Amino acid sequence: MNKKDTTCKEPRLVANWQTLTRTFIKPEDDASRAVLLKYMEQILFGLHDFLKKHVGITEEVSLKDLSNRFTDTIISKNPEKKLSDVITELIEDIAPHAVNVASPYFVGHMTSAIPFFMVHLKTLVTALNQNVVKIETSKVASILEKQVLAKIHRQIYKKDETFYNKHVQNARTTLGCFIKDGTMANLTALWVVRNSVLAPKENFEGVEKEGIRAAYKAYGIERCVIIVSRLAHYSLCKAGGVLGIGNQNIIAVDVDSNNRIDIKSLNKIIKEIKENKVKTEILAIVGIAGATETGTVDPLAKLGAICAENRIYFHVDAAWGGPTLMSEKYKHLLKGIELADSVTIDGHKQFYMPMSCGMVYFKDPSIMDSVIYHANYVNRPGSVDLGIKSLAGSREANSLILDGALKIMGSRGYSLLIEHGIETAGKFAEEIEKRPNFQLITNPELNILTYRICPFHIKQKLDRGTLEQKKMINKKLNKINSAVQRLQREAGKSFVSRTTLKIKNETEDNIIVLRCVIMNPMTNINILKEILDEQEEIYSKL
Repeated sequence: MNKKDTTCKEPRLVANWQTLTRTFIKPEDDASRAVLLKYMEQILFGLHDFLKKHVGITEEVSLKDLSNRFTDTIISKNPEKKLSDVITELIEDIAPHAVNVASPYFVGHMTSAIPFFMVHLKTLVTALNQNVVKIETSKVASILEKQVLAKIHRQIYKKDETFYNKHVQNARTTLGCFIKDGTMANLTALWVVRNSVLAPKENFEGVEKEGIRAAYKAYGIERCVIIVSRLAHYSLCKAGGVLGIGNQNIIAVDVDSNNRIDIKSLNKIIKEIKENKVKTEILAIVGIAGATETGTVDPLAKLGAICAENRIYFHVDAAWGGPTLMSEKYKHLLKGIELADSVTIDGHKQFYMPMSCGMVYFKDPSIMDSVIYHANYVNRPGSVDLGIKSLAGSREANSLILDGALKIMGSRGYSLLIEHGIETAGKFAEEIEKRPNFQLITNPELNILTYRICPFHIKQKLDRGTLEQKKMINKKLNKINSAVQRLQREAGKSFVSRTTLKIKNETEDNIIVLRCVIMNPMTNINILKEILDEQEEIYSKL
């Protein structure tokens, strides 16, 4: 207490063994516990009310102003705040400027509301803090993970009971693996195929050991390529760089009028590669089951047949659309996925799990042997450690969350969510086409669609104008749509994203479009109408 000040001040916080021990085993005091319980009760039992009250879509504060608040780079020697103060700061200062992705008006990205029970499951998984890299730090969590992988594998490949009885807990085989996200899952699949195609043989110990240059020499080739749709996720380009084949060798195939990979163009590219003087190995063809920008699904059955005919590895990126397999009504949209050699699915997308969870599945239970790594202190030869065949090292037991979700929701519960998204997207497309100020660009196949502001009188000019006039009009529309999307986002009531698509007509223009992802079960056609109303109002004021 200052001699000049008779007011009692709180004792200064210090870091010592006594406070450190208390921090590890319990809250600092009853006040901290009360604050924690107050907010945790709201989050655990009233999650969406909590988010609505404390988090905006986001408040009208510029990123520059926010950045200026976070410039202190010094870590205090002693504690700065109690737990209660930190929690209060998170709720009052941070949360209001986070994005309320749970709002039914937030329909712009592949991130949405999660069921309230996910927070409970995530809390338990965090408390257990299992590390499934190794059986010694996870035990039953590793065993359960293999079971969950088998359940989803069965949804994709539909093998018989004998197959799953043989492999579900087989320490020598692997049906897939959990990993951080879809990017890492795609990378894992292509890592596996690279090592399988450029495998060890006489006088060559394999690409994983000797590298790309030695592999090309051993196999008498000059390059490797991976063929993808023009709408493929950019993670596939990353994979080209990471795997050493070069991202310029991720060959993008044009799409047809339905935004699916164009089969005629694909066959032409395969033929040209085979006839090219530069000897080229096609590592894989990638099909998309739910393109990021348009939600479209490539003709998987046709791609599978082409791969079989040409003996090419077939990977399907179903990070978005994979859970559609849960719906008896719409699983036909993914027909042919069972032909894939590997499949990517994201848990944090349409399995509605918390960030972040990716998975990759393999038809051949032994193919991941091509990426085995051992270390004497962890993942020893002969052990059942999951980290032996995984790009990731330490990672949490996300499988516990998905396992719990599958038991709570059932396939029928997930199918209801999937069907709501697909059918609401269909209704939204119909509403867009009714309004003279809008133009539907891509019809929804799953639950993603794109459109733009393009008033009727401008549509008429586009139909009748010269090529040069059409290009000028599209440039102007690009500015309008970009401005409307930005102003709507800044207003903070609702959110749609925007992207740029290349339209297939005589202009071949890149056009800016508004992109809507209907994932939240609370989003309905009335809310979507309000979003269109707001966009029309913003446009009228430009």
